[in-house]
Amino acid sequence: MNAPAILSPDALAQIDRAVAKYLQDQKQSAVMAALTIAQHEKGWLSTETMDFVAGYLDMPPIAVYEVASFYTMYDLKPVGRTKIALCTNLPCALQGANHAAEHLRKALGIGFNETTPDGAFTLKESECMGACGDAPVVILNNRQMCCAMTTEKLDALIKERK
Repeated sequence: MNAPAILSPDALAQIDRAVAKYLQDQKQSAVMAALTIAQHEKGWLSTETMDFVAGYLDMPPIAVYEVASFYTMYDLKPVGRTKIALCTNLPCALQGANHAAEHLRKALGIGFNETTPDGAFTLKESECMGACGDAPVVILNNRQMCCAMTTEKLDALIKERK
């Protein structure tokens, strides 16, 4: 690859470990892992970052853009210090996710895919997180799952993260 590295040596080593899980001619299969690693390091996925990942994995940039734009866990614009992703699929909705969404929108003063003016929070709607029995469920910054989120728990989360 000829482009200068825009990811740290540690991030590149993590990507290399993900690539090693696949056959040598199938390293593009690590694209989701590579995007996750890049986003964790950069905070979001700029076109420059996605282009770098594409080059690193020897794949067309458009293929990387397709993956990054399809999955809701990837951020194609800057997000707040705390990203709250709320599952709104049917099982969560039946257990209060719609109420939780309305509460979060009101408490934060923003809608889905928006960031508070102070940059503290971004609210995202998400697909199933695989914890339907513990609904409603949120994931914070793609790393921490919080379950059975009542309005009291949501308020405590916001207060703690401000």
